[in-house]
Amino acid sequence: MTAKLNDHPCESTMIPRSKYPDKAIVLERTPDPAVRSMLRHMEQAGIETAFDRFDAQKPHCGFGLNGTCCKNCHMGPCRITPKSPRGVCGADAHLIVARNLLRWAAAGTAAHGARGREVMLALKGAAEGTLDLPLLGPEKVVATAKSFGIFDEAKPVEALAGEIAMILLDDLCRTLPGSHRTMEALAPPERLAVWKELNILPVGAYHEVFEALHRTTTGTDGDWENVARQMLRCALAFAWSSVVGSSIAMDCLYGLPKRSRIDTNLGAISEDTVNIAVHGHSPVLVAAIVKASRRDDLGTEAKTAGAAAIRLYGICCSGHSALAKFGEVTPLTNAVGAELALATGALDLWVADVQDVFPGIMDVAACFHTRVVTTSDSARLPGAEHIAFDHHHSNLDQADALAERIVRRGIQAFGERQSGKVFIPPARMEAEVGFSVENILATFGGAEVLLEHLRSGRIRGVVNLVGCNNPKVVFEEVVVKTADELIAHDILPLTNGCAAYALLKLGFCLPEALVAAGAGLNTALGPHQLPPVWHMGECLDNARASTFFRLLANAAGEPLKRLPLAFSSPEWSNEKGLGAAMGFRLLGLNSYHCLAPPLAGSDKVARFFFEDTQELFGAVMVVDPDPTALAQRIIADFDARRADLGWQMPAAPTTRRQSALQHEKTTAHHHHHHETEDHHHD
Repeated sequence: MTAKLNDHPCESTMIPRSKYPDKAIVLERTPDPAVRSMLRHMEQAGIETAFDRFDAQKPHCGFGLNGTCCKNCHMGPCRITPKSPRGVCGADAHLIVARNLLRWAAAGTAAHGARGREVMLALKGAAEGTLDLPLLGPEKVVATAKSFGIFDEAKPVEALAGEIAMILLDDLCRTLPGSHRTMEALAPPERLAVWKELNILPVGAYHEVFEALHRTTTGTDGDWENVARQMLRCALAFAWSSVVGSSIAMDCLYGLPKRSRIDTNLGAISEDTVNIAVHGHSPVLVAAIVKASRRDDLGTEAKTAGAAAIRLYGICCSGHSALAKFGEVTPLTNAVGAELALATGALDLWVADVQDVFPGIMDVAACFHTRVVTTSDSARLPGAEHIAFDHHHSNLDQADALAERIVRRGIQAFGERQSGKVFIPPARMEAEVGFSVENILATFGGAEVLLEHLRSGRIRGVVNLVGCNNPKVVFEEVVVKTADELIAHDILPLTNGCAAYALLKLGFCLPEALVAAGAGLNTALGPHQLPPVWHMGECLDNARASTFFRLLANAAGEPLKRLPLAFSSPEWSNEKGLGAAMGFRLLGLNSYHCLAPPLAGSDKVARFFFEDTQELFGAVMVVDPDPTALAQRIIADFDARRADLGWQMPAAPTTRRQSALQHEKTTAHHHHHHETEDHHHD
């Protein structure tokens, strides 16, 4: 019998709508001094930023914030008010809110799926020999083949990789009903049974996005519960095809992440090099650019142009991904901070592919010498040069030639650098990156050792702390404050994507940050010289966190929903964020946020999101605008799960907080710098 989505009033939607911060508040409270420096610098230069545009949007539309505006057809747009409780077609607030969220979920599934398809096609081409790409992850190919039940010692790795690519593409693009092989191979059997009972197993990612758009067209699905069920199908397709499937293809083609210590933040930009920034999410052309930047002949051309070398910098997820796989990519900032990096005037070429590349970067680039190149037919920018894969991906075999052209554009732009316009704030931080499930297990000697740290309370729990940035909260503050509380209470955060930049820049990803962690984390991590926050890469690497969680559950012999594990995206902002939160919720793990999705206009949909999912799959959504209070809720929920399991309670937390300690260091350095300047002046 199909499970019933409950239908009763909801009190959890009564979340106070806090006043959104303006740029002045961001300048006062954002934790990264480089952000403050660049915002002041750009204001003095008269250059607009995302924070200025956010302030200009105020007051925000209440109907949009509540999710009660419908513009799916041309009879509207319709908005729900006491005077007009239904749209022209008769849709009420519950249906409109549910339809809007379903379209979000579909968009997120398409976003990660589209860039995943590109790398799946590249894996297929590499396996068949039609692309000149080596398979850098043979161990991942073999492990995946065993999971999929296709391993044969007599088959070469290339043949196995080709079969894997076709399975991944089939799960992504299937139209004929059939088994979702990635999900069946890797998802916990207990979860598969739950999803089957709820009748939410997806046909394939393409089909569920197609069906979501179909259901939300004029006069189609009028039952908000049925719409919500389709959103769950999209969430599963997002998690297992768009994310897990794409991650498998990347690891097979480019290899597993490698641990390293790197420099980060804007102060890591060098002035005497050809500086090329890679921005976006698609790895295929970025990998070729990394390869080209290492070529001796292009290095010689750069030196002939007067540069010391060619350097690559990472913006958003391209930076995390390329860094973890290849090294030699300096991570600078997330998508919202991209304009700040451009305004240093020290970046010669900006290479943009897909997703989280704001059109506003073109206005900032125009103020400097920076050239912008787009590399995907899905994502063009007016005024940018287009050196790209075509719509049919018929020129994937030309990746090296395209990359060579792109790097040469950077060398040419170096000669146009306007030295008087270069402004690089001194903020710079080291960080340890490149954690994977494989190298974590190797470090600890297996999942049983990690489980013992959990049982004993040395590690209170594990949180996947991620999410894109949102100016509705102070830039990067809520991520930092949440991490502060978690590590102080012996909770281990995993991080990736845009949220990771804040933690990289504030020193959380260094072993030295254990000084602000609880005694338990120090005992568990100190002997291995590990940081209290583990950087796992780009947003797609939510797949690593979910795999890590499943290994712990297998070792414990317990379903995921009983363990002290969770997902948190404090300042989520886009469609992919909804898919990520729902993907972990479907595993039975709570999701924690400082911002609610736009659903306050429907008590029924809100009750479903916040509470009813506890009965359906063992997890709820928790929203608290105060990040410290949000972290305290995570701690309390973990302790309740630990008590149910009969596990030992952790020690008392430390009173130290990493962000405060880092602020003290920065302030002391600032005072010392000024005292030195004064002494020299005297």
